[in-house]
Amino acid sequence: MTDTPGPDPAPGPAPTPAPPIPILPYSRVVGQDDLKLVLELNFVAPSIGGVLVTGQRGTAKSTAVRAFALMTHGELPVTLPINATDDRVLGGWELDALMRGEAREQSGLLEEAHEKGLLYVDEVNLLDDHLVNIILDVVSTGVLSVQREGIAAARHLSFGLVGTMNPEEGGLRPQLLDRFGLMVTPAELDTEARHRMIMTVLTFEEELARSGSPWLAEAEQESAAIRATLLAARSALPGVEVPEAVGRLCAECAGRLSAVGHRGELVTAQAARALAALEGAVRTEPRHVRRVLPFALRHRRPESTHAGSFEWGPDDDARVDDLFG
Repeated sequence: MTDTPGPDPAPGPAPTPAPPIPILPYSRVVGQDDLKLVLELNFVAPSIGGVLVTGQRGTAKSTAVRAFALMTHGELPVTLPINATDDRVLGGWELDALMRGEAREQSGLLEEAHEKGLLYVDEVNLLDDHLVNIILDVVSTGVLSVQREGIAAARHLSFGLVGTMNPEEGGLRPQLLDRFGLMVTPAELDTEARHRMIMTVLTFEEELARSGSPWLAEAEQESAAIRATLLAARSALPGVEVPEAVGRLCAECAGRLSAVGHRGELVTAQAARALAALEGAVRTEPRHVRRVLPFALRHRRPESTHAGSFEWGPDDDARVDDLFG
C-alpha cells in the first residue's frame, strides 16, 4: 500500500520585510562637508590609501562612515574590533574543525572587507600597531601574504579603509599616521547646523517607524544619485589630466609646509585629480589642489608627527597663499 500525497500545505504568511538599517541616510548627514568629501575622494581614487578621521566623541564620525558604506556598497562596513586577534584579521584555521581533526581554513576580516568593499577601524589608535601596519600594507600593495601556523598563501585584496580615533585617548605613531592617505577632522557645528542636525535625526527616527515613508524614499533617491556620480567619477579618473604645473604646485606646497617624507605631495596630486573627476572636469587645476591640501598634509607636518597637533589654521594657509595667486 502506497501513501497518497496529500494536498500542498497552505502557504504561510508572507515574510515580514526587514526593517531599514537605523543609520541616517548619507544624503541627510548635516554639516560634515569635509568628512564626506574625503570619503568620496578615497572611493573615487582608491590609490589614495585610506582615510583617518580624528575628533572627539559624538561628532558623527561613525554615523558618516556607516552611512557612506550603506550608500556605496549596500551594507554596513566590515568593522574591526579593538581586541581583534591575528587569526580574526588575517584568517587561520577553523577551531571547530580542528577539534574534529579536520584542517579547514577560515577567512579573516580583511578578506571579508574585500567582498564587502570597506573596512572600518574604529579607535584605530587603540589597535595593536603591528595589526594596523599589516592592514595599511594590504591597502597599499593589494596583497595579503600569510605565512603562519602551517598556512602559506598570498591573496589579492582590494577594499576601502577608514579609521577613526579620538586624540584624547592617545595617538598613532608617525609612521602609521603617514600611511593614511587623507586625514580629516569633523566640523564643529554652529547653532543653526546643530538645530538642523537635531530636527533631521528626530525626523529620521519618526520616519523609520512609518511604512512607505516618502522622506526615506527621497533620501534614498538622493543617495543613489550621489553613488552614481561617484561611480562615474571613478570610471573617468584615468582620463583626468594632471598638468606638469599642477604636479610642481603639489611639490612646492609640501616643501612650504615642511611635510615629512614624500607621500604627502603624491597624495595631494591624487586627491586633487579625484576632485576634478568628481566635478566632471578633464583637467586638474590649482583650485583642486587648494581644496584637498589640508587633508593630504595636515598629518605630515613636523608639529603633527611630533606633537600630535592636527589643526589647520591661518598660519598654514599663509605659507602657501602666494602659490595660488
